[in-house]
Amino acid sequence: MNTVHIIGAGLAGLSAGVALASTARRVMVYEAGPTAGGRCRSYFDRELDCRIDNGNHLILSGNGATMAYLGAIGARSTMRDPGAAKFPFVDLATGARWTVAPGPGRIPWWVMQPSRRVPGTKITDYLQLLALRKAGQDTTVADLLDRPGALYPKLLEPLAVAALNTPPSEAMARLLGAVVEETLLAGGAACVPLFPRNDLSASLIDPAVAFLQAHGGDLQTGCLVAAIHTEAGRVAALATTTGPIAVAPDDAVVLAAPPWIAASLLPELVVPDTFQAILNVHFRLGIDPGPVGFIGVIGGMAEWVFIKRDVVSVTISAANRYVDLPAGEIAARVWPDVQAVLKIDMAMPKVRVVKERRATFAATAAQETRRPGPRTRMANLVLAGDWTATGLPATIEGAIRSGQAAAKLVQAL
Repeated sequence: MNTVHIIGAGLAGLSAGVALASTARRVMVYEAGPTAGGRCRSYFDRELDCRIDNGNHLILSGNGATMAYLGAIGARSTMRDPGAAKFPFVDLATGARWTVAPGPGRIPWWVMQPSRRVPGTKITDYLQLLALRKAGQDTTVADLLDRPGALYPKLLEPLAVAALNTPPSEAMARLLGAVVEETLLAGGAACVPLFPRNDLSASLIDPAVAFLQAHGGDLQTGCLVAAIHTEAGRVAALATTTGPIAVAPDDAVVLAAPPWIAASLLPELVVPDTFQAILNVHFRLGIDPGPVGFIGVIGGMAEWVFIKRDVVSVTISAANRYVDLPAGEIAARVWPDVQAVLKIDMAMPKVRVVKERRATFAATAAQETRRPGPRTRMANLVLAGDWTATGLPATIEGAIRSGQAAAKLVQAL
């Protein structure tokens, strides 16, 4: 049995491992950190005295690769499902509240019902989404979609910022189009929002590790791969902090580390080099999550408020403009938004601010040209990661899709 060596235990590496573990290959995953999960993990926070996710991630039912991954690891039932496409919003400037609720069919009859669409919008406003199919390489989201009316500021802009983690004035419209094509334009059945009942690790990470181990694989944490040694156009060994690892002639390697790590191991590799931050602000507060469990926020510093078991968690994307502020100032500025969204009047509870400074590559035309494909010049080495050329922005779906693509290439070696 030959071995596949996977460098990195984020979602890209784990999805590659899951896809390969059921084949006649032994899967070994090496993770530099203390746990698997990368930017999609959970941990116990001593200040809050509970488990929290390092970030907030929303999965849509139309994310085909993610749904297949959840099915493979037996974790589909761990996801909370409201049963229909529902996206509640609140405008802090006016106090108005509404829920965008696409109907289940592919034909968007729902836009004919004012109660299902953004207040103040017309049926014809939604035709703007079709323009994404013809977006040029250098066309930004704002160039294409920022039109007079309520649709852009109250739906398209917040969705674009969440999906691309890049200001719309810079973000590629084509990447947003790829997301919209597989979700909103595919009908409400592809837009049902899902997120973990408990936490990210319990749904997306721990079941994958258990799956690998049940199929003869293994995960080594605290194992930093410091160098890749090659011979005759193939990877021959990995130098790690726990000792050298020989790569046999019929073995394969999947490099699923962040782009800056991948570039340090393969100096000739061109990778994205400009990034956007994400801020997540976790308040120790137990409250009824309601039927959906999250609310989009218009007109505040907070952009999305997630109501979980033990915390209320705020996400702010494209956050380079805020990331250098002190954590206390960030929390103090966000808390009034949370109070308004949840209609509560109380002192700010215990809080944890998590800053992901390099959360994703900037989804710009310039960075898109730096995204490599999965193949490398070495015969037994392939790449995986949401930063590779998946056709999607840096999302969970992109990461998992990249791992599955890498697995197919390994199987073909």
